[in-house]
Amino acid sequence: MEIILMKPVAGLGEPGQICKVADGYARNYLIPKGLAEPATPAARRRLEKIRAAEEAQRAAQLAAARELARRISETSVTIRARAGEEGKLFGSVTAAQIAEALEVQGILVDRHSVSLEQPIRELGVYTVPIHLAPEVTASLKVWVVEE
Repeated sequence: MEIILMKPVAGLGEPGQICKVADGYARNYLIPKGLAEPATPAARRRLEKIRAAEEAQRAAQLAAARELARRISETSVTIRARAGEEGKLFGSVTAAQIAEALEVQGILVDRHSVSLEQPIRELGVYTVPIHLAPEVTASLKVWVVEE
């Protein structure tokens, strides 16, 4: 019997996948538990519509991420921090502070998107990558100046 998986099933596949299984397994376990439904022509058409809608949504999200990356790349932020001798900061500049500085300029990003290998501990100009989507990364210029 051919079925369409509605939820992930170990050993069979992921949601939306069409699998061939034994009749008893499908009728007695997968279908009653809501893990799958029979692969009828109507169910296949519905699956194609869902896939098309998901693909359109992914494309829209990717376009929005690319637009946001363009805006971020054209922007620079200045963060003021207390510093001692030779430009060493008392404390450090973190990803959260960079996200807040972007928010002040009207660009909302999650602090987890800001990719700092280590916190910034000296005055200067830094290029910080911001990951907006798996294939979209923006470069932000961060100026750390003395208070």
